[in-house]
This record gives sequence, structure tokens and C-alpha cells, in this order.
Amino acid sequence: MVDLKGQYEGIKTEVNEAIAEILDSSAFINGPHVHAFQNELEEYLGVKHVIPCANGTDALQICMMGLGLQPGDEVITADFTFAATVEVIGLLQLTPVLVDVEPDTFNINVEAIEKAITPKTKAIVPVHLFGQCADMDGIMELAKKHDLYVIEDNAQAIGGSYFSKDGSKQKAGSIGHVGATSFFPSKNLGCYGDGGAIFTNDDDLAHTIRGIVNHGMYKRYYHDVVGVNSRLDSIQAAVLRAKLPKLDLYNQKRWEAAAKYSKAFKGQAHIVAPKISCGCDTEKSVCDCHVFHQYTLRITNGKRDELVQHLNDNNVPCGVYYPVPLHKQKAYADDRYNEDDFPVTNQLVNEVISLPMHTELDDEQIEYITNLVIDFVNK
Repeated sequence: MVDLKGQYEGIKTEVNEAIAEILDSSAFINGPHVHAFQNELEEYLGVKHVIPCANGTDALQICMMGLGLQPGDEVITADFTFAATVEVIGLLQLTPVLVDVEPDTFNINVEAIEKAITPKTKAIVPVHLFGQCADMDGIMELAKKHDLYVIEDNAQAIGGSYFSKDGSKQKAGSIGHVGATSFFPSKNLGCYGDGGAIFTNDDDLAHTIRGIVNHGMYKRYYHDVVGVNSRLDSIQAAVLRAKLPKLDLYNQKRWEAAAKYSKAFKGQAHIVAPKISCGCDTEKSVCDCHVFHQYTLRITNGKRDELVQHLNDNNVPCGVYYPVPLHKQKAYADDRYNEDDFPVTNQLVNEVISLPMHTELDDEQIEYITNLVIDFVNK
């Protein structure tokens, strides 16, 4: 699914020298590479504050802690996503409110959000799933109307952009009150272990979060807020510094691979290729509105599970993201949920399949994969 070794070959010298420097200096925590990466990512995203942390799940939790959300507060998020998004809501004793998603972009449905808002609602967490932003115009309008916080889960869309109705363009994760991302190795911008970061333009919120990530300390051994231990280590920061200048190129290569996939699948009756919500044509242009963390098809003739087995039998990795909706997970099941409220999610979990997507895909690999998929689905 991801060729990290091939990608490493292109940055091997830079990464190895930086790691050797860190080993020599022994500045493993909060060293110069961490501070430099923070500054470089702030400039890249166009945000005032980036706060590195230990992983993407921590990043989401710390966002909610920083905003002062209290037990019992309701937080609305998508039913069709990875569990980390709702996991932190539960850990903080907040109340998760899961809603349905769009059938073509897989992102949270704005109308469903509005229907779910109650006097207890305090925040919305849109997940920019598979590399494409949710409808942030609609979400920010709702947030303003109902005085809600917006926490962007940007773990899968780092480097992507959102094209607003007014013609403006902003980097994913920089639009809401605060954004969170993961640097898990398989992400578009991934390190060689765990890592994460939080973004915001709010000075006061950034100050609070900087204390939270470091045991609530601004001055050593003086604990002003309840905090956690969540720091990006210097070696991971060095890897990210080597990759960040190449992120746009990495994402462009993903777009080009996606375009070749989509061209091959065009006109196939039972194969639905990913939709580009900004309207860009993958065959005619390269755009950062979708950075294809995953290339996810819908197989509409009931053959998805058989296709997974067929690809595995032919040494082609694939993934089903996600096979079970969050509202049906044992940990998050709740009598409040009505199956009639999740028609899209309940359909997607039976249809989606993600194909290999990374910067090292070549034409021969793509042709082999697409031919396997088309031939099997059309049997």
C-alpha cells in the first residue's frame, strides 16, 4: 500500500546526516530540529502557530482539552472514519454524536450535522477523509450560527487545500478554530515512528495547548494547567524536515497516479472512482484540492469482498477503510443511534476498497492493478 523504502532512497543522505547529528548532540527532546520543523510547517500552512506533539490521536485530544470542553458536552463527527476521532471524545467523557457522510466524497454531511445540533453541542470535528476537505464553507457557517468550535481532523489531508465559495484557498487544517494531524509513517507527510501536530491562529489557544503538551508547564516544575506528556522527538522532526520541502511533489505524484487509476476505471458500470469536489479534472490538471492519502473505489455489484481476496491472491495489497461504522462498534454503540440515520455509511462499508497509493507507483504497476480489478469485477 505504501513504499516507504523507495521514498527513503530519495532523502537518504539528508535523513541519515540529520539523525547522526542528533545522536552526536544528544538533543533528543525539544531539540533544534523540533523547533525548526515547527517554524517551517507554520510557514508552509500559513498559520501563526504549530504545536508538535507525540501523535495524531493526542493532537485531537489536546485540541479538545485546550478548548475547555467539559464532560457531557456533545461533539459531532462523522460515522465513517477511523476510531481515533471518536476515541478521544470518549476518553474526555464528552458525548460523541455520530452523523452520516456524503456518498461521493465520503466526508461528513452538513445537513446531518445541522439536524444533530442541540443545546449541549459544543464542537464539530470534520474529518478530511482520504485526502479531500469536507465542506468547510457549510461547516463554518453552522459553527458561526450556533457558536460552536470547529476542530479539523487533518490526519489524511496534510498539504491539501480547500477552495472556498468566495474563491479563496486555504490549507487543510487551517480553516477551523484548530486543526490536528498525524505524522504516522504511511501519511502523506510521515515520520519514521509516531508524531503529530496541532495548528491554530488563536494566540490564547496556542498558549494553552503549549502548556498542555508539556505536563501543563510553562516554567519547569510549575504546572498551570492539567496537561499530558506529548512531544515530538528530534529524530522524527528531522525526518519530517527532510520530507516537508518535497510534500507538494509527493502529493502531485499521488494526484498523477490517481488520474491514471481514474482514467482506467472510467465508464466501468460497477466501479465508482473518487469524486474531486473542487471540480478539477484529473485528466487535464494537477490540483491540491485532493492529496489522495487513499485512492478509494466503490464496488457496486456486491463483489467487494471477493475482489479483496482476488487482489491478495495476486500479490496486490489493498485495504477496506472502514469495514464497520463507528455507531456499530462495540465501544461506541449507543441506543441514541437509529440505523435510518446512516444509510450512506452502512452502504459504503460494503462497497469501499482502497488500492495502493504512494509516490513510487509506476505505470506498469498501475496497469497491472487496474486490469486485475476491471477483469474481476466484470466477470
